[in-house]
Amino acid sequence: MLDINTTLPSALTLAENCDVRIKGESADYRKARTALLAEEIELRRHIERVAEMRRALPPGAPMKNYRFIGESGPTDLNAMFGDKQTLVVYTYMYGPQRERPCPMCTSLLSAWDGEARDIMQNVALAITARSPIERLIYFKNERGWRDLKLYSDPSGEFSRDFHAIGENGGDDAGLHVFTRRDGTLRHFWSAEMDGSTADPGQDPRGAPDLMPLWTVLDCTPEGRRPDWYPKLDYGR
Repeated sequence: MLDINTTLPSALTLAENCDVRIKGESADYRKARTALLAEEIELRRHIERVAEMRRALPPGAPMKNYRFIGESGPTDLNAMFGDKQTLVVYTYMYGPQRERPCPMCTSLLSAWDGEARDIMQNVALAITARSPIERLIYFKNERGWRDLKLYSDPSGEFSRDFHAIGENGGDDAGLHVFTRRDGTLRHFWSAEMDGSTADPGQDPRGAPDLMPLWTVLDCTPEGRRPDWYPKLDYGR
């Protein structure tokens, strides 16, 4: 963790001192790449500053012990923590009105399934949705997810309280973090960016961006195609 009082060298100085070069690159490319590298260093630093501010949030609102149905039967928010002090909950857009789940959510969760065991070495991780647990388990098996823990919110109470139900009764995705300290459940942080916070000309999205898909595509000349979204199936 970076001490906020530490005086850092300028990002441009670090970029100019970097000796990585690609064989055959032009002088124009190196000049532009060094300027970009300085911005990438500043981005890394800004991400850390934001994370530091997030960690410094004051205690959040006390939480009720919401009820769910897990893959092994009825359970509650407290039980989702297991032996951890922090719980990360993603609200999955797969309500009972949907024939199939949200492709974008599914793309994200497919990536997270590969990271779930690593994440759960540090914090608890739970995926909630309003569909019956049988539907969630069926799709989990269809998708080949191994380590994600899915929970049904049959009453919709948690989903309503945490903005996972839209004005039209449809689903909204969300990311929420809860803590358990001295037996007290509290809200710590939620992703709060929505369409009202979007910048002109950009697809509405939050920050930090949780999808490895976009992180990879942001490194390419094509970038994020505004007319493309993930699909549940691309055929064979």
